[in-house]
Amino acid sequence: MSARPAAWVLFLAALFGCLQLANVTGRDTPDSRNYLSYALSLGGADKTEAVERSIAYVCASRGETASRNHSVDVRRFRAPDPGPEVRAECRRYYRWSVGKRLDAGQTSGWTAPFMSERFMRIFEVRPGYPLLLLPFVTVFGVTWGLWAAGVCVAAAGGVLVFLILRTLDVPLGLALTGQALYYVLPTGATAMRPMTEGTMMALTLAVLWGCALVLRGRRAGPLVAVSLALLFAVKHSQALFLAVCLAGACCLVGVHRRRTGRPVGDAVKSLLKVTVAAAAGTVLLARLLRYPSESDSLQDLLTDHFFQPDRERPWREFLHLEVNFWVEWLRRQLTEPLFLVLVGAGAWGALRARPAFGVVLLGAAGTGVLSIAAHPDIAIDRLMAMVWLVPVVGVPLLLATSRGPAPEPPVLKRRTGWKSSPSGV
Repeated sequence: MSARPAAWVLFLAALFGCLQLANVTGRDTPDSRNYLSYALSLGGADKTEAVERSIAYVCASRGETASRNHSVDVRRFRAPDPGPEVRAECRRYYRWSVGKRLDAGQTSGWTAPFMSERFMRIFEVRPGYPLLLLPFVTVFGVTWGLWAAGVCVAAAGGVLVFLILRTLDVPLGLALTGQALYYVLPTGATAMRPMTEGTMMALTLAVLWGCALVLRGRRAGPLVAVSLALLFAVKHSQALFLAVCLAGACCLVGVHRRRTGRPVGDAVKSLLKVTVAAAAGTVLLARLLRYPSESDSLQDLLTDHFFQPDRERPWREFLHLEVNFWVEWLRRQLTEPLFLVLVGAGAWGALRARPAFGVVLLGAAGTGVLSIAAHPDIAIDRLMAMVWLVPVVGVPLLLATSRGPAPEPPVLKRRTGWKSSPSGV
């Protein structure tokens, strides 16, 4: 990357980071406390310290959010600020609930016992994101450390979008447009939250970059494999979804080429081998390490995080909820179809400009559909974040094709002296 493109990439990333100063706190979700306490424990804090610092962060964030909402409440903005009371009540509740579990002997593992051991086990098997947080919270403290980690993860995602598009021969301006889209669409806001989704998107984009390089004739299989391995440490179910979806995408590309009388190509075969191996390795390693199974995830969903007794027939209830969810989701999307329009435009652009890569991109985005299908909660939209990668990458490709045909891929020379182009993108 020459100096000028690098300067523009860094400028967009820095601009995005500066804009995030508007909300240093208030982005946390109930799961954030678990990842934070995990990171603090990895840094050497005992259970009591990890609990207190996590509670302080969560409750301060909730108090500030309450104050902001109160300041613009037409009926109550003249009343006293509820923020301090919300913060105090939050601390009293968590100190009581967590203290009760600590007194009962729930002290194992790296996470603080905010919930039952069965539920906390789900987070114990996700060390990747807490390890990423560790240097940030150690150097900058909890509040600014979580913010800085979010900025770096989100900025990295945008840079990877730029690299993918440049690998696909998209002009500089449109590649920067893709980076900007990553920041301004829900992908940027999701990546900033102290959750695993931002890291998962960045690693998914690293996998996609590796796929683009392989399809362009480069030896980037190790990049795909390493990124999938890191994704396993962040969230093993996402690593499995991505590996399976990419393997399926490679199969589709190979079958289509065979039917049209073209060779499958070494690039597609290479990606298929890596993704199948990753999928098999993920399943075997998760079983070997006795990670929570799909049955545990299902019961967690239907029992309100194990607060209620396990369901005797969970799959029947799950399928009923699944149908209801997709009917309601589609109704809402048709009411405000911006998401569907952007995804459709991105899919068309990717498939039209680079058919093989377009199929791979749709395969990666399919992990978002699988994630929300496995957890059909209409109130949680972050699980669909991966689908937004389609317009982020595909719309610049669509704009590039509207300018004229894509440039021909460079001709590579093999050692044998024969000339051949890459397997196709």
